[in-house]
Amino acid sequence: MAASRAFLRLGAREWNGRAKGIHSKSESATPDSNQKRRTLLQFLSDHFHDIQALREYLLQKQVSKVNRKNRSFTNTQEKYGPYVTGALFILKQGGAVKFQDKEWIRPNDRGHFPTEFMKFQEVPVEAVDASGCAINYQGMSNLLPLKELRSLSLQRCPNVDDWCLSRLYLLANSLQELSLAGCPRVSERGLACLHHLQNLQRLDISDLPAVSHPGLIQILVEEMLPHCEVLGADWAQGLKLEPDQQPQDTSSPGSP
Repeated sequence: MAASRAFLRLGAREWNGRAKGIHSKSESATPDSNQKRRTLLQFLSDHFHDIQALREYLLQKQVSKVNRKNRSFTNTQEKYGPYVTGALFILKQGGAVKFQDKEWIRPNDRGHFPTEFMKFQEVPVEAVDASGCAINYQGMSNLLPLKELRSLSLQRCPNVDDWCLSRLYLLANSLQELSLAGCPRVSERGLACLHHLQNLQRLDISDLPAVSHPGLIQILVEEMLPHCEVLGADWAQGLKLEPDQQPQDTSSPGSP
């Protein structure tokens, strides 16, 4: 019996020691997390005195990230030429490319893509699908040397603006299809720059929120590019009739 009581006392002391250890670990972890929280709050309070300053900081970080994605691949162009450079730029952005007489090359779900195209230094790129990519004015420099490019999709590209479109005249000899659908920063001024692209056969200018009168603009673009199929809004969209031009209701009050 004495041995049993001694064993129980020994077990109680061991458990109490472990419990104290666990408790001390939890207490030591809590100050660390609190310290990290205080450090973050201190950083924010030291650098940002109001919400506007924080927003400007985050915006600048985003702009810097986009600019890094749109850097010029100078070393790649010197080694592999303009076709491989343009293709590599688009694939790293998450887009797709098609070399002449080759299959489309697209990144997988993890952003990886085959690198066999690095051998296609003499094979022109004939089509680029940059839908949703972060291409901006600077990044266009990687596409403009693709002088045999026939199809270019820039739909839903958030940074493609009127200045980007002003550079497309360098592709006027080859470009036949162009999609700008859903580009939020493309306006009437940018569309006016497309008059250089007289070889265009198909142009999609649908869903452009910066265009105030899409129906009227589509008519003007069709006149500017008479040999091109222009896809966009219904011709009457955005056109407002004057009060004296509103249709009159000629039905009598008692008619059904």
